[in-house]
Amino acid sequence: MREKLTKQDIQKIKDEIEHRRLVVRKEAIEAVKEARAHGDLSENFEYHAAKKDKNQNESRIRYLERMLKTAVVVEDKSGEDEVGMDNTVTVHFEEDNEDETYRIVTSIRGNSLGGMISIESPIGKALMGHKVGDRVKVQVNDQISYYVTVKSITKTSDESEDTIRRF
Repeated sequence: MREKLTKQDIQKIKDEIEHRRLVVRKEAIEAVKEARAHGDLSENFEYHAAKKDKNQNESRIRYLERMLKTAVVVEDKSGEDEVGMDNTVTVHFEEDNEDETYRIVTSIRGNSLGGMISIESPIGKALMGHKVGDRVKVQVNDQISYYVTVKSITKTSDESEDTIRRF
């Protein structure tokens, strides 16, 4: 699947790859060497745990590199008064008569429990480009849909709390 990433997402992934190659890989190799020096490898738990950690790090590097190769870059700019990437949006759910606030993000940063919804989710797709006061139909599937009203849009610029989701 081709992930939709912003330039900031791509930079964070590159930074993680570099950290894993230069720091984590070095530490993992040292841990394997140290555990190997403890003797019999067949019953050496430390050795097997160190090898597992090293392999997980290498798998994560390959996963991130593959993600970068297949990524589609999406623009994180939007009009001043419309819903776009990295905006915080408050919506009113008509059926429940409740308001909820979400931040619109790429799929790799999505965390619905943390109030961050993906641009690829039904509500994320539906809200993109709409303005305050717009009544928006959210199509979940062929049989299910619901309506929300955009109550407010706040431009978000601080991404310090964002992390790339681990798989």
